[in-house]
Amino acid sequence: MFSKKILRCCSVLSKSKQCQFNANFPKYMRLSATRCNKEEEKNPKALTLKDSFENIQNKNKNSYLEMVKIFINRDHIYRRGHVEFIYSALKNMEEFGVNRDLEVYKSLIDILPKGKFIPQNMIQAEFMHYPKQQQCIIDLLEQMEDNGVMPDMEMEDMLLNIFGRRGYPLRKYWRMMYWMPKFKNLSPWPVPDPLPKDTFDLAKYAIERISSVDVNSVVSVYQTSEIPDSIDDTWIVSAQSKTQRRLLNEHQLDKPIFVEGSFKVWIKGNPINYFILRGEAKPIIEQDKNPDDVSDLNVSLFTLKPPVAKHVKVIPSVHEQDDGVIFSVCATGTSSKDSLLSWIRHLEKDGYPNLGKVPVVFKLRSASKEVTNLEIDEQNKVETKKLEET
Repeated sequence: MFSKKILRCCSVLSKSKQCQFNANFPKYMRLSATRCNKEEEKNPKALTLKDSFENIQNKNKNSYLEMVKIFINRDHIYRRGHVEFIYSALKNMEEFGVNRDLEVYKSLIDILPKGKFIPQNMIQAEFMHYPKQQQCIIDLLEQMEDNGVMPDMEMEDMLLNIFGRRGYPLRKYWRMMYWMPKFKNLSPWPVPDPLPKDTFDLAKYAIERISSVDVNSVVSVYQTSEIPDSIDDTWIVSAQSKTQRRLLNEHQLDKPIFVEGSFKVWIKGNPINYFILRGEAKPIIEQDKNPDDVSDLNVSLFTLKPPVAKHVKVIPSVHEQDDGVIFSVCATGTSSKDSLLSWIRHLEKDGYPNLGKVPVVFKLRSASKEVTNLEIDEQNKVETKKLEET
């Protein structure tokens, strides 16, 4: 009985305290909100500026690194909001042109405080100690991998000082260092790094890559100004092999040839337009044999007939496809019909005098632009925005 009375009194006291707390709860919320506003006014460094990269006019590497330094110096000890700042910086990398710069990625990793996120036991290590920060750096390493940026040994030391040896970002770094050197030089069509900005050099790399299907292909460079009746003044990069020359010489004069395009090939993110010179497909003659005919049955031990002469079948070349015979491939500076006509005239000068008698049909796709470069397109967009603002 005595214990029941004590429990009853305790329940009554707890209910009275809850009622007092519920009555004063809005007052507590108002006091806490005003207190937080006062602390923010006293300490403006605690605030995190979102989308601060979008307000910069001169977007280059120096201004990008300057924004990182401003964030570090603003809150040097705690660095509040570092995860949000890193995600915002990763989102705006391509606009600043630093998405393939290793130094910039290391400066973003250096924002995180050292030693605070290192797990102290196996449970913390396996259950991803400070998961928000670890996932942020893993996303940073993923973006490096997507852009083909290979880390160095200094980055390993930085990750070791921030997350420790058992951290997930360091495991991701080790996997990248195992696989990326294996795939770095695996492409059979290497291009220089950094890639040249001139569209003529990009077109040469593209045509060399396309014509590498035949090792005897030769890349030639023509100028449309050498043709008297040409309108465009540009360059032409053409490729042709000995087999293609033979096939073009064997082409009948009464059958047309087609100039088709434009098609696209990508050189490290830069699209290049190219065209092909194609003829009609050659008919494949196949001798049908009756599988039930036993008159030509050859028994090696009991045959008395002399051996029958075998017919030699000509194997088609790699240029003789099912949809047609490809005679040549080219890329021009303007991708216009006039430049393609100049290309045909140059081929006629190079040893095909009968090419002028062959009907040429242009099967061009609608609204093909000139050979494009992404950086040039971005500059044109910026110029158009300035004109619209004025």
